[in-house]
Amino acid sequence: MSDAHKLLVLAGDGIGPEVMREVARIVHWMSAHRGLKLEITEELVGAASLAVHGVPIRDEVIELARQSDAVLFGSVGDPAWSHVSFDKRPEVAILKLRKELELFANLRPAKLFDALIDASALKPEVVRGLDLMIVRETVGGIYFGEPRGIETLPDGSRRGINTEVYTTSEIERVARVAFDLARKRDNRVCSVEKCNVMESGLLWKEVVTDVHKREYPDVQLSHMLADNCAMQLVRDPNQFDVIVTGNLFGDILSDLASMLTGSLGMLPSATLGPVRADGKRNALYEPIHGSAPDIAGKGIANPLAQILSFAMLLRYSLNRSEDADLIETAVSNVLASGLRTADIMSSGMARVGTEMMGQAVLREMEKLA
Repeated sequence: MSDAHKLLVLAGDGIGPEVMREVARIVHWMSAHRGLKLEITEELVGAASLAVHGVPIRDEVIELARQSDAVLFGSVGDPAWSHVSFDKRPEVAILKLRKELELFANLRPAKLFDALIDASALKPEVVRGLDLMIVRETVGGIYFGEPRGIETLPDGSRRGINTEVYTTSEIERVARVAFDLARKRDNRVCSVEKCNVMESGLLWKEVVTDVHKREYPDVQLSHMLADNCAMQLVRDPNQFDVIVTGNLFGDILSDLASMLTGSLGMLPSATLGPVRADGKRNALYEPIHGSAPDIAGKGIANPLAQILSFAMLLRYSLNRSEDADLIETAVSNVLASGLRTADIMSSGMARVGTEMMGQAVLREMEKLA
């Protein structure tokens, strides 16, 4: 299989293995009917890795990820490990992957399917037609800045420290991702920070402005303070096309945007690294819903975000846009037919479980193909 793409699958914890099984069926079908050639390796990550290997992710798995064309990630997190030190928590696995592979640009689309307009927290006339992309920087900012930690002060009290740090090069490269995406969409970028109270925000605004002036003058650029952006996402989300922002604000704003679409269970994401010498880039694709341990094993999880994450993988890492379109159209048609998992259920719809929803998408793909 020398001409096959190398794919590392990390199903992880909670509902991760359940929703990943539905993607596996789609991969098998595409291999048989669409000529998709994948060399797949599966490994443990998160709490699953802790239980077997004593660490949330092994160095060997990070190396496999580095050598792969893409990583398809499920979820990490298990309350059974909440007592361990921070460096042993399941969630450290995804942080290490981002850092070691330089996965600096997280792409989180917030697209509302017409069939789910009543599931949105906003009025239909406000949210109809929503289709925005949040580009979040993911290896800098306050999550990785130094100094950090918890220290004991002379009077015996304790102080927690985290540092917001960004460099010119870190801001430039994520800004370029946002501008490049905008050129393929509606050609608009909104850069979000807190330049009014944070020096790092002021630098962010200056650098993004400079990159725009030098390299992307054809793209419309605007700037917005993070707190105002949160308000505007609720007031008028359709004013946005591409939002580019730092790690902390991107984390918060993308979750806020997710509820405009009706459910975290609907949203995929991609996290991209720098372009390598061979023209490819390391990339990781995952749903943003987390491990959802409260419903794990019940067969009721929504697999659509994991399926749509695979569609993003096809589009951005394997250059198979037609196959990505096929999956996305199938998902849209299944929702239009009235099928719903518990998280997006509404009156008059037909409630189904994880496996049945996955099968419905696959059947619709067969019809469309």
